[in-house]
Amino acid sequence: MKIHPSELYFYHSSLQPIDKQTKAYAKSISKFVNEIDVVKEKLTPTQWDQILNMLRLRPKDLLNRAHPDYQNHIAGKEWDEESWLNILVRYPHLIKSPIAIFRNRAILCKTPTDILKLD
Repeated sequence: MKIHPSELYFYHSSLQPIDKQTKAYAKSISKFVNEIDVVKEKLTPTQWDQILNMLRLRPKDLLNRAHPDYQNHIAGKEWDEESWLNILVRYPHLIKSPIAIFRNRAILCKTPTDILKLD
């Protein structure tokens, strides 16, 4: 994934209110915010893998485990690494927080102000 140094990449779900608040903070860090709505724009397993490597997280760490879709389709089963990446592709609405990448650093924004740690 090629990342421009002055551009902030903001992976989010437009369905989540916290994501809208975080986006406002993102615009205070960089004039160039590349918004990627993960529900509307499907990411590939390779893209998810690269994002996870930057975050130093597992796919499971991104998911809202309390969501009914997680409970009905994912919980209680054994998944290999490739399957977890495919879960992110198939169920992007389960991602619990927006992800921001700026200057080759990535963060999972659990609160809107977490994104300020990238500045």
